[in-house]
Amino acid sequence: MIKIKKFTFNPIQENTYLLFDETRECIIVDAGCYFDYEKKELDRFILENGLNPVLLVNTHCHFDHLLGVNHCRYKYKTNFLIPEGESSLVEHLVVQSDLFGVPTEPVDPADGELKEGGKIQFGNSELEIIKADGHSPGGLVFYHPGQKFLLAGDVLFYGSIGRTDLPGGSYERLANNIRTKLLVLPPETTVYCGHGPETTIGFEKKSNPFLTD
Repeated sequence: MIKIKKFTFNPIQENTYLLFDETRECIIVDAGCYFDYEKKELDRFILENGLNPVLLVNTHCHFDHLLGVNHCRYKYKTNFLIPEGESSLVEHLVVQSDLFGVPTEPVDPADGELKEGGKIQFGNSELEIIKADGHSPGGLVFYHPGQKFLLAGDVLFYGSIGRTDLPGGSYERLANNIRTKLLVLPPETTVYCGHGPETTIGFEKKSNPFLTD
């Protein structure tokens, strides 16, 4: 049984997720901790719950989802995996963050890439990888069919969808991916978003103004 802990970090109010199961192995998804107190909050939760971080993964590589990568990667000595086709976003992290007035340090290249159809494995658990680009060039979402939850990054929000005006973005691709890959999931699927509150597939299918015809 996977448990999920959400943290809201950095000036962009990005959601970082920590997933763990009965083995106490955990993964950190979209590490966005920026301020020292945010890093301490994440570390304290890991320590107090006896967790063992084994992997650092990103749904996509916009700067606000990378701000905690250096801290987590080197403190916990984990591999850092990103979507296929987004290495240039990591390479240009400092340029991205400077444009938004959030200075940061560079991040070294990722240790590997995640691809649609693959799995993210930790402890006794695994997540399915689904490509849902359009907000970013290679954006992914992570799905657990048994517990019916989706880590959606910035693809789908409560009542909204990801912006598509950044380099590599495409409204047509994003909307098509949401309709053909996400809205076909069970309506009770909980959607954990990259910003803001959780939602469900059923609610967004009925109510999202960007997706209703």
